[in-house]
Amino acid sequence: MQREDDYRQQGWWSGERLQERYAKTVLERGADLAVVDNRGKSLTHSELWTASGKMADALSQQGVRKGDVVIIFMPNQVEWQVSLLGILRMGGIPANLPTRIDVDNFRYVTELTGSRAIITIERHGSTPTGDIARSAAEHCEHQLDVLLIDENAQNWAVFLDKPFPSAPDVSGLDHIMFTSSTTGRPKAVMHSADTLAALNITFTERFSLGPHDSIFMASPLGHSVGTIHGARLSLFNGAPLVLQDVWNANEALKMITDYNCVFTAAATPFLKDLVETEWKEGEPKLSPMRWFLCGGAQVPPDLMLKAKEQFPNTFVTLLWGMTEGGLTTAIRGTPPEKTINTAGIGLPGLEMRILNPEPEATLAEALPCGEVGELTIRGPGVFIGYYGQEDLYKSLLTEDGYFRTGDLAMLDHEGYLRITGRLKDLIIRGGVNISPVPIEDALAAHPEVSAVAVIGFPDERMGELLCAVIIPERMSVPQAEIPTLENLNAFLREQGLPKYHCPELLRIVEKFPSTPAGKIRKAVLREQIIKVAVQENRDL
Repeated sequence: MQREDDYRQQGWWSGERLQERYAKTVLERGADLAVVDNRGKSLTHSELWTASGKMADALSQQGVRKGDVVIIFMPNQVEWQVSLLGILRMGGIPANLPTRIDVDNFRYVTELTGSRAIITIERHGSTPTGDIARSAAEHCEHQLDVLLIDENAQNWAVFLDKPFPSAPDVSGLDHIMFTSSTTGRPKAVMHSADTLAALNITFTERFSLGPHDSIFMASPLGHSVGTIHGARLSLFNGAPLVLQDVWNANEALKMITDYNCVFTAAATPFLKDLVETEWKEGEPKLSPMRWFLCGGAQVPPDLMLKAKEQFPNTFVTLLWGMTEGGLTTAIRGTPPEKTINTAGIGLPGLEMRILNPEPEATLAEALPCGEVGELTIRGPGVFIGYYGQEDLYKSLLTEDGYFRTGDLAMLDHEGYLRITGRLKDLIIRGGVNISPVPIEDALAAHPEVSAVAVIGFPDERMGELLCAVIIPERMSVPQAEIPTLENLNAFLREQGLPKYHCPELLRIVEKFPSTPAGKIRKAVLREQIIKVAVQENRDL
C-alpha cells in the first residue's frame, strides 16, 4: 500500500477515470474529429460521446451491470472506440481480444473472466468473428450474450436509438488485456484507470503530444499496443484516432499524410514495409510523422538505419514493453548508437532492476550495470494482477514488489536497456506472442511425426518465423513418409489451429539435444538450426 500512496502523492495516480477526462474534451471541442477509419467512417467528439452513451444504455438493457466484463472482438474501426467508451461509461470492464484468436482460447478467456457479453461483427475478411463469438457463447457455462455490431445490421441501429445513462462510480479494475504464456493459454492482465493513465501521461509528456496531434493506429486494437497507445491515448488527449483495419503500407502512408498523423506504435513488419514501399509524392515519405515507436519483435539495426534515411522528419525508436506495463523508448538527443542498439530508457516513474534469474532471487541480489540477468520492473504504469490467476501473479513478484518480466537484459550506466533474450520459449512473430505448445501438441498427433519442437527462427521482417523441427516416424519406421511443410500445415488447419500458428519453416533432424530428464533444450536446438542455415548459406 505504501507504493500506491506514493504514486498518489507524486501525482501519478489521480483516480480520474478516462471517461471523465474525455467528457471535458467533448464540452470544449465537441465538433473536432475524434476517430476515423479506412472505410471513411468518422465521428466527432460529440458524436462519439452520444454513440457511446447509447451503447452504454444498450448494454445495461441487455442485463450487463457495472463490474461485468465485456469483450470487444472486432478489427480497427470506429465502432471499436464506441464500444470501449460505452463499456467504460456504464461501469463495465472492457476486455479486448484480437480477431485472430482461435476458438479454443476464445472459449477459455470467456470462462476465465466470466464475461457477460461479447461485442463483435459478423466477419473480418476471412475470419468468421460472429461464428467464433457465438460458438464461445454456446459452450459457456454462464450467460454470455453476443452483440453483433454492423452498420448494416438491425441491432446496431437499435443500439444507437436509446438514451444514455450517467456514468456510475466504479473503482479498481478498469481494463483487461490478454497476453500469451508459455503454457499456451492467454493470461488476463488487469489494469486500473490509474496504471493506464500513468502510461498515457508519460507518453504524452515524453513525445509532446496534444489534442491536435493525430494518432495513426494500424496495430490491432485487440492487442495492448493498439489499446493503450491508440484507443486510450487518443481519448486521454482528446486527439484524433486514425484507424486502419487491414495492413497496407501504401494506404497507411496516404492516411498518415491526409490526416497529418504525428505518432504511431507498431511492430517490425509495419516499419519494414513502409521502408520498402515506393513513395512518389512531393514531400518526404512519412513526412507528418514525428514519432514511430517500433517494438513487439526484434528490430534489425540495418532496418533502423534505412528508416532514418528514408524518414528524415521522423524519430524512429525501439519500444520495449509488455501488456503488463513497463515501457522504454529512446528520446530525442539519444546517441544514434543507442537509438539503434538499445531499447532506450524507462518512462518516468518506472524502476528497473536486473536480477540473478533464479526463482529465489531478491532485490539484494541485483546485478551491477553491464551484466545480463532477468529484467524486473515496478512503477505506476505496471499492472495490478492477472484476472483469475492470483497465484501466478504472486509467483512473479519479488519480495519487494518487482515484477519478473521473463526477459534477459542488461542496463548500462546511463540507464539504457538492452534486451538479450528470453527466459522462456515464447516466439514473437510480427509483434505477436505465439506459444509453441499448442502447435507442438497438434503436430505430435501427425502419423508421420515421431517428435517435434517449434522454435523461433530469426527473420529481418517478422522478427522471428515459426520453425517446426521434427524427428519423422521414418527414423523408426522405414516405410513411413517424411512429411512436407505443406502437409504439416494442412494437418494443423484440420485440427482447428489458426493460420498464424502454421510454421513457415521445417527442419528434419535425427535427435534433439536434451536434458538428463529428457526435456528438449530449445536454446541449444535453435542455435544448431541457425548454424546449419548459415553454413548452407540459405534460408530454411
